[in-house]
Amino acid sequence: MDAPASSLAASPKRVDVVLDTNALLDWLIFQSPSCFAFGNAVESGSVRLLTSPSLRGELRHVLARGVVSRWATDFSSLWAILDQYTIELPDPPMAHGSLSLRCTDPDDQKFIDFAIAHQAKWLLTRDCAVLKLRKKALAFGLLIASPDAWSPML
Repeated sequence: MDAPASSLAASPKRVDVVLDTNALLDWLIFQSPSCFAFGNAVESGSVRLLTSPSLRGELRHVLARGVVSRWATDFSSLWAILDQYTIELPDPPMAHGSLSLRCTDPDDQKFIDFAIAHQAKWLLTRDCAVLKLRKKALAFGLLIASPDAWSPML
């Protein structure tokens, strides 16, 4: 099931997606039914997950806080899955003025800036502050949605 690195390269059939930390936890740790369709698309190779050093750092920070302590979590397996299905790209430079969408939660800004900088098609989140930017994100070619609203057809 390991995808060769070359198969993670962008292709016309593959959709680039950014997951915020909560959507990632819903998919890989909590195994939320709302993420099944998305997870299947990732495993089939029709979705390419994009990440960066700061996005992975955010996940490390959240995991260190013990958010998933009630779940039997194999952290080495979690990181192995992420390594298998994600492509790590550089963090974008800080956006200035109206060049980017502004989120009311500064902790979430990195997900928006990263998705726009790398021209992701989707940013999946459950965060209300990010979801409020759905309409404005369309001007950047970015679809912001919760994992259960994700559809490969859009």
